Amino acid sequence: MISRIDMPTLKRVLLASVAALLASCASYVQKTSGAMGAFRNGNFDRAETLFADQGRTGSAFLSGAEAGLVAMTAGDFDAAIDHFTQASDAAEELEDASLVNPESLVESLASWTLAEGATEYIGEGYERVMVHACMGLAYLAQGKIDDLLVEIRRSNVLLEAEEDLYDTSYAAGGFGHFLSALGYELRGEYDQAYIDYLRMHEKGVGLDLVGPTLVRLARGMHRSEDITRFESEFGEPAAIPADAAKIVLLAGVGLSPAKREIRLDVPTSDGIFAWAVPEFTPEVDYGTRLEVSTEDIAASSVIVEDVADVARKNLSDRIAMLSVKSAVRGALKLKLTKELGEKHGSAGFLVGQLFSLATERADLRSWLTLPSTWQAARLYPRPGITTIRLRSIGGESLELGTFDLAPGETIFILARSLGPRLYAHVLGGRQVDLSTTEPATAPNP
Repeated sequence: MISRIDMPTLKRVLLASVAALLASCASYVQKTSGAMGAFRNGNFDRAETLFADQGRTGSAFLSGAEAGLVAMTAGDFDAAIDHFTQASDAAEELEDASLVNPESLVESLASWTLAEGATEYIGEGYERVMVHACMGLAYLAQGKIDDLLVEIRRSNVLLEAEEDLYDTSYAAGGFGHFLSALGYELRGEYDQAYIDYLRMHEKGVGLDLVGPTLVRLARGMHRSEDITRFESEFGEPAAIPADAAKIVLLAGVGLSPAKREIRLDVPTSDGIFAWAVPEFTPEVDYGTRLEVSTEDIAASSVIVEDVADVARKNLSDRIAMLSVKSAVRGALKLKLTKELGEKHGSAGFLVGQLFSLATERADLRSWLTLPSTWQAARLYPRPGITTIRLRSIGGESLELGTFDLAPGETIFILARSLGPRLYAHVLGGRQVDLSTTEPATAPNP
């Protein structure tokens, strides 16, 4: 007799353990491979549908975040806001608690018994920050500046809570600050926009874009000390015609890295000690820079936020805790295996081993559709009829249309590059059909 467990029970337990082991081997990347393939290939309707299926993602947060970014790439800003709201709602309780006490972020991670993946996924810290920044971008596309600013403020305070928790400073939030500055400029509140540009300068992000703007704004607000400081750092900015229009490019470039498992299975006299933590893959689709141009002027994009780098640093700040938790779980499961073996013989020992191997898995969930970088560019063409073009340096080029630019107006280009492919939406301006020379009004943000 090999065990004191009856055979029907043993069979059920073994089958359940094997099923759990096989299921645990299917990572989030594998479960969403079809959705990601559709996204990369530009089949946005299918990608949005697949990501919105919580049965596939296993997370209301991830379904909302992934489907939201797909919808925004497709230019469906209403759907994007709906999806991002779902992601925000899924994390709202933790977000509110973290603003009162940043250590609540640690308490929410206390999955000490089974596995990280057994808990509800409500986003890494940087992902929760990015949900609000992306929702702000969607509101900007709709011309809802007040809503944009609300989301960016939420994004900023969540980032500060994350930095307080780990006593660090991420080169993050640059994208949010740039969006906020644009919002204030549209409202004519240049003093508030100046504050956001100063914060970007303090973080050292997007300096080639921010520097000339700081010089111009400091002069306009007669800040003599800042004028001297920024002129010394950035030199004389290029002259802008008094009646110039403004074209602003906001682009997600490439794809952030996925997670993979670092695993250690150590044989001991009491069974196998299993330990597993996540890391980001070294391969990152960084994409390339973009260039936006008219007939007489061009500008290359500048990185305002390195999402892939922030993701790695955010995980690095959590890895010590994740390592300890996995070790504690491994020790508890080893003890359980030993007790099962003592009580039920070899069959009990086998059940304990299968349970340990099946449940001790690294949590490989992450927001996969995020770009590796957010980039921006700004140029000031003279008013009049001109053709706007966008190209990915070394990749695809798009002719976005011919527009009759009015003096002082602002046009936004929302773009996403995925490998060699480029997708873009022009917001604002009066598009011209040269075959009829009659202006057609484009969506106005």
